Amino acid sequence: MSHHSSLFDSYSIRRVRPPKSKIGTSAKHDSASSHVMGTATYVDDILKPQGTLHLAVGKSSHAHARLLSIDLSAVKASDGVIDVITFKDLTAKTDIGPVFDGDPLMVDEITEYVGQTLFLVVATSHRAAKKATLKAVIEYEPLPAILNIEDALEQDHFVRPSHFMQRGDTEEALKNAPTRIAGHIHMLGQEHFYLEGQVAYVTPCDDGGLEVYTSSQHPSEVQQLVAEVTDLPFHAVNAIVRRMGGGFGGKETQAAAWACFCAIVAKRHNIPVSMRLDRQDDMVVTGKRHEFANRYDVGVDDDGKIVGVDMQLAGLCGYSPDLSDAIVDRAMFHCDNAYHYPAANIAGHRCKTHTVSNTAYRGFGGPQGVMTAEYMMDHIAYTLGQDPLQVRLNNLYQNGQSTHYGQPIEHFDLATLMANLADDCNYHQRRQQITEKNKQAEKDGSDIRFGLALTPVKFGISFTVQTLNQGGALVHIYTDGSIHVNHGGTEMGQGLYIKIAQIVANEFDVDLDTVKVSATRTDKVPNTSPTAASSGTDINGKAAQNACLTIKGRIIDFAAEHFEVAPEAIRFENNHVYIGDKEAFTFAEMILLAYQHRISLSSTGYYKTPKIFYDRSKAWGRPFFYFALGAACAEVEIDTLTGEYKVLRCDILHDVGQSINPAIDIGQIEGGFVQGMGWLTTEELTWDKTGKLASNAAANYKIPTAHDLPKQWSVKLFDRKNEEQTIYNSKAVGEPPFMLAASVWCAINNAVASLADYQKNPELTMPATPEAVLKAVMRMEGAAWDIDIQVDKNTVKSLTKNDVCGVDDDKVEPQQVRHANDIKPPEVEGELVDEQPEAIEQPNVATARGPAHSE
Repeated sequence: MSHHSSLFDSYSIRRVRPPKSKIGTSAKHDSASSHVMGTATYVDDILKPQGTLHLAVGKSSHAHARLLSIDLSAVKASDGVIDVITFKDLTAKTDIGPVFDGDPLMVDEITEYVGQTLFLVVATSHRAAKKATLKAVIEYEPLPAILNIEDALEQDHFVRPSHFMQRGDTEEALKNAPTRIAGHIHMLGQEHFYLEGQVAYVTPCDDGGLEVYTSSQHPSEVQQLVAEVTDLPFHAVNAIVRRMGGGFGGKETQAAAWACFCAIVAKRHNIPVSMRLDRQDDMVVTGKRHEFANRYDVGVDDDGKIVGVDMQLAGLCGYSPDLSDAIVDRAMFHCDNAYHYPAANIAGHRCKTHTVSNTAYRGFGGPQGVMTAEYMMDHIAYTLGQDPLQVRLNNLYQNGQSTHYGQPIEHFDLATLMANLADDCNYHQRRQQITEKNKQAEKDGSDIRFGLALTPVKFGISFTVQTLNQGGALVHIYTDGSIHVNHGGTEMGQGLYIKIAQIVANEFDVDLDTVKVSATRTDKVPNTSPTAASSGTDINGKAAQNACLTIKGRIIDFAAEHFEVAPEAIRFENNHVYIGDKEAFTFAEMILLAYQHRISLSSTGYYKTPKIFYDRSKAWGRPFFYFALGAACAEVEIDTLTGEYKVLRCDILHDVGQSINPAIDIGQIEGGFVQGMGWLTTEELTWDKTGKLASNAAANYKIPTAHDLPKQWSVKLFDRKNEEQTIYNSKAVGEPPFMLAASVWCAINNAVASLADYQKNPELTMPATPEAVLKAVMRMEGAAWDIDIQVDKNTVKSLTKNDVCGVDDDKVEPQQVRHANDIKPPEVEGELVDEQPEAIEQPNVATARGPAHSE
């Protein structure tokens, strides 16, 4: 029954050395070679049988309209078209909202965003299906459309009830504060721009079930929704995810629709069905990071220390709830970033607009809260004439304090981390040099200015709803000593699989190459949580460890009885099992011996996150198991004549606890930082006045490239293990590094502030594109940021009266939003109250789907 494969070292070689690539070593990504060589198989690469059908969607061209008529006769007559499906052809569940209803598969009567699915074309090829969609003749009755946050707030147009967090007497604190500062910041959304677009492939099984290959971060949700729309029990649907070409949150809920479409057609025609979205379609019909318009009113003492904050966060959610409730909650949780608010009123609004439903994106609302705090810190510093770093340090949490939602602050090493980074990158010396260089530039009449900023990150790790903080795994050991692992997490390039493999190898003290992690499948590990909230390694790694310990315990019990030794004498070391001083077996020999004595070599594993609880009706509790910490120091150069800028240097020190794989962790830090830098500097989503996405392709939407990287870049890990009992005392690393990019934006803000001798906070928006930087410079200099020429107002009025192209849109202009003081949350001593708690008591949630407020 045993065979030693030539794919890994023989045991005669393993005997003389420790196991390779266990935890703490920089093992390469398990698919690194296949990624580079182009041999990694993604969903659209799967070889399809002849006769496979292909799908394309017919899309709405109005943001808000009533459908009067749809003539699809020309569509049905098109070459290659097999079938055309509309809402009336759906035979089972028609709404695929992940938490609350509101996401219909297709439009019935009312369209609520440009790009919403009106009908589905089934054809013999992708091209034929796409071409056929263009032949539909559709008549609409346009309805009033709400397209921005301001109008939604004005009309109280929300996808979910507003929510409030409150601590202390904020009104009194602000009234008595020596200095009171009010400000606002508008930040745009962000396109996910995963390299692999949305895609699905479904094959019918001979037992009436469906095999679903999906590029999804949440296979269990895809399984459930496919079952619901095809009227099948969950066990008849098997969702499979081997890898994704990027996800970033965009495939947490919004990968489901395409799998559902394929499943409906596969069941209807009993034939395999494939569907993929072209990039331009993908950008139009899928949600983005939430745009936010935030305001704050903060009171500080003479040292710049905060005494009270009144803050409003307003997220642009789009037409449906999707995950917006949880995303705005997460923004509210993180609007303090790393700073203590002794008294706080935090209001969060979920604005409904007639645009595509925005969804999860790396950080899940956290970055929008963090950037509000960081802009506010800059505002305090420049108002008081202080160094922004000193203001940040003065306001850092201290151990023993608690957040504005009741979470205790423990093991908080951020002050030490920031001090280490400041010393390592010579912050104080460079601050002085930059101030002098900017003064000299002013004397010389130079257009170049420099900026420097060091900003922290505190990010809570856990799903904020307790139910999702659980993971499962399945481990088999075969008689040649090789190990097979399956778990509930999905691989989207972040290195989850290799970390899980290292954990399993470490438990048995064997070489990493003996461990294989296979595709995530709902028929192996059921009821999985999404791979999101940076929890992939935390919960699935612990589950895999639990399975290993079960098997290991069986082997130890067997060996102790068989060899008549104490269990403590049996050791798994260096690819071997030692029976005290008596004998030594190779790992494979011991596994074979255990098998011959009928010892089970397979086990499931399970883990649930301890300590966490959160009562949303009171907005009070401990929603996070721990906080991931980090800091970054960025130096930039801007041209005040053009607004162009360069990131000259960046130094990062990030806390990943005791790293399982330093190379993977540093890669995640680098990738997250650059993606965050893109959101804050280059990626500008633009919409015209009809609600149509204008930045709908790579040609007009600028993601960061290798040329945008800091010229000098250092990334180091903060060498301190997690005090909480996570897997090997590591910390999550997926989302927190995204917010390190705040340092770049704040450095640009700092460079602009130098034009007023750091005495005034610039009106810089997000993203800080060259145009936005130039406008901030012109405002700082007291110049009109529009070109000062005589304007024929009558002509402009005639052009914009029935404007359909948005010529007078300017998304980088600061947006005026109602202040949080207009909304008075109820005051409760020691706890917080939701304005409408009854609205969340009975969400429309089936057993396996993520419950309300999913992250």
